[in-house]
Amino acid sequence: QVQLVESGGGLVQPGGSLTLSCGPSENIVDFSLLGWFRQAPGLQRDLVALIDNSNNTKYVDSVKGQFTISRDGGNTVYLQMSSLKPEDTAVYYCYLFWQQRPYWGQGTQVTVSS
Repeated sequence: QVQLVESGGGLVQPGGSLTLSCGPSENIVDFSLLGWFRQAPGLQRDLVALIDNSNNTKYVDSVKGQFTISRDGGNTVYLQMSSLKPEDTAVYYCYLFWQQRPYWGQGTQVTVSS
């Protein structure tokens, strides 16, 4: 079974930047979607950004202009986060939709605090 391996989380001060990355454990062709979700304590897991295999992107309104999703020539997906705010604190989950089913990463903690 494909696993998604995430990295890049951590503690950052308000106004700082952080980049998350995620790649599958094996080569995947013809994926449908890659993306990121986040879950703050006590809240549901929400969409942050998606990218399809034509590099079309979609963002939740609250991160437009602040976060950028991208991928390399393969299937590694990145989330560049800038001007981070305390309310961006959450566990960030990598997401893959492939062969008609979703796959999730294990989650990486992002904490924005002074």
